[in-house]
Amino acid sequence: MTTHTEAFLGELRSQGREFADLVRTTSLDLDRAPTRAAELLLHGPLPWRQLMGLPADFADDPLRIAGRPVLLDRCVEQVVVFEELARGDAAAVLALPGPSMSGQVVAELADAEQRERYYRRLAQSPTWTFFGMTEPAHGSDPAGMATVLRPRDDGTGLVLDGTKRFVGNGARAGLGVVFARRNAGPLGVTAVLVDTDRPGFTATPLETSGLRGLQLSQLDLSAVPVTERDVLGLGRRATRQGMWAATRTFNRFRPVVACFALGVAQAAYDYVLAHRRRLRADESWTMERFAERLVGVRALVLEAARSADRDPGDGTLASAAKIRATRLAEELTLAAVDGFGPGARWDHPLLDKWVRDARAFEFMEGTGNIQRLGVAQGYLHGRLSDDRAA
Repeated sequence: MTTHTEAFLGELRSQGREFADLVRTTSLDLDRAPTRAAELLLHGPLPWRQLMGLPADFADDPLRIAGRPVLLDRCVEQVVVFEELARGDAAAVLALPGPSMSGQVVAELADAEQRERYYRRLAQSPTWTFFGMTEPAHGSDPAGMATVLRPRDDGTGLVLDGTKRFVGNGARAGLGVVFARRNAGPLGVTAVLVDTDRPGFTATPLETSGLRGLQLSQLDLSAVPVTERDVLGLGRRATRQGMWAATRTFNRFRPVVACFALGVAQAAYDYVLAHRRRLRADESWTMERFAERLVGVRALVLEAARSADRDPGDGTLASAAKIRATRLAEELTLAAVDGFGPGARWDHPLLDKWVRDARAFEFMEGTGNIQRLGVAQGYLHGRLSDDRAA
């Protein structure tokens, strides 16, 4: 395991910053035309294969820092690199092919054959994946989940029926994970590995204002055929199946969402300093306060990532980091626009994009109110005590 010293993380951050310049060049084009993701992201100078986060036995050319391979499979590594990349374009990073959130479920639940099937495909050719949890009427509430995994009418296998919405990369994905109800109650939710070319699987892009490059989609599942070999975690206790893996995935991905928001906030801050020749006294004071908050939130995000790597079952710091980072991104991008006066969003299209993108993070992996509940529960269980922080 790589030792995440301050010197190592500093070198990793510097490498991410170099990549950010490559991402920025396609930012506005991808925002205008999300369907061009493959053309814009895969055929340029960005080393996207090194950013996929594949396991060591599938990563032929991993990122290297000081001669050591960095797989970007640790949350600490991800938040450092992705924050820098988000300064270029958070949507572009989210729109890259690779395992993303579904890979976390595979890592938690897949057997050797399922793992080989999943990662071999990703390693052989550019493949986008999806994480199918949220539903139109029930969000991510397992108690209300309406998507079902049931026996085929002829008894020869299983089928999936239901609708998932707000699924990142859904319309361009080749495979992913669908969460569906097999039995009653929250413990009856299971995770199924699904190829998108199966009959009855339809993915439709949704119109969005922010993070357009991510191409949020709706998945409609109409008797999609699957087998028992597609069910992840088969044979495990019910308490260690679908929702258990989903919760651990959310806890690991929330610091990443926070780092994306932080990267957008930092981009807006840097833009103001680069393009405003003079700041009024009150504006200088405001920017100084934002600078302090950027440093503080960065430290919180990093500690949340360390906590997620230690124990993905504890999402307390992850929730706190997401609250602080999303709020900072919204406030800083709006302040940046205000500083350029009327017409700023027309004259500075990057600022306009960052304002729209910043708002989107609030709704990823649980809104602020949900995160506050998580922080409160963590506090009541002693997860925010001084002894634990030490």
